[in-house]
Amino acid sequence: MFCWLLCLTATTAVPPEPLSRFEATQSQMGTDIVIVVYSPTEELAHNAFAAGFGRIATINRVMSDYEPSSELSRLSRAAPTERPMSVSKDLFLVLLAAESLSRRTNGAFDVTVGPLTKLWRRARRRSEYPAENLLEAASAATGYRNLKLDPRTQTAELVLPKMRLDLGGIAKGFAGDEALRSMAELGVTRAIVNAGGDVVAGEAPPDEAGWRVGIASLERDAPPTRFIRVANAAVATSGDIWQSVEIDGTRYSHILNPRTGLGLTTRSSVTIIAPTGIVADSLASAVSVLGPKSGIKLVEETTATEALILIQGEVGVRAHQSSSFDELLDSE
Repeated sequence: MFCWLLCLTATTAVPPEPLSRFEATQSQMGTDIVIVVYSPTEELAHNAFAAGFGRIATINRVMSDYEPSSELSRLSRAAPTERPMSVSKDLFLVLLAAESLSRRTNGAFDVTVGPLTKLWRRARRRSEYPAENLLEAASAATGYRNLKLDPRTQTAELVLPKMRLDLGGIAKGFAGDEALRSMAELGVTRAIVNAGGDVVAGEAPPDEAGWRVGIASLERDAPPTRFIRVANAAVATSGDIWQSVEIDGTRYSHILNPRTGLGLTTRSSVTIIAPTGIVADSLASAVSVLGPKSGIKLVEETTATEALILIQGEVGVRAHQSSSFDELLDSE
């Protein structure tokens, strides 16, 4: 009898603590970042928020091209670098991922577009087309092949004068990945990070198949009409709903084509679903530049990745999607 009771006691599972939903928002990286977690206690949730937002703040201090004191800005100011410069692990990982995608897309994705980014930001503020000589000079200071990375020494070189790096098409995805990882280290794995449309999701909420994420349309204030369910995956949308300028009857997006130096002139919205935020974020930018045909081809060649591309035409919106995109749609 004693043995039976002892064995029963030893093998009885302890029921898990019930999980509650907690949400917090902070303004970072030029957008509102929302984190939702499921946690057994409010204290653990607050600790998770501190870890997640803290990690994002650290990454922003490294990768912001707005902050003169950031590591990225210091590297840009050193162009042309006299010798290879040591960079932090975070910055090197992002630059290495960017270089890989640049090669795959033959420069459709290019983080050396900083001179062009700066020029077009001014153009949007003033609603003025950049002077041709300034466009030529900015274009001459770009080109992903002019950023040299050495994985052995974790160093970077900027070959040309006046080069300037811009990680706007990749850094938020990486920050979402890292925020999620920081919270998971505390045991909070049912979490989602939404950085202004760049969404990185962890394990699904209790009793759900995944996190329900709406896909943006091409209309500024229109609610989503398509929804997907994701868990341990990322969703990123690249579009020009909020950032564009019309000059002499032509609408220019804030999304730049590195190969022409100009903002895109076709209205589009590209949504990518991928295993990580850094992949989803950067692919969304690249596919926007490549267009539907080459963009879908790139997505189909990328493991566990799907895409929806919306293009505004003369007679309405046309949708292009990868082969298995429909399988992710949520009908609820």
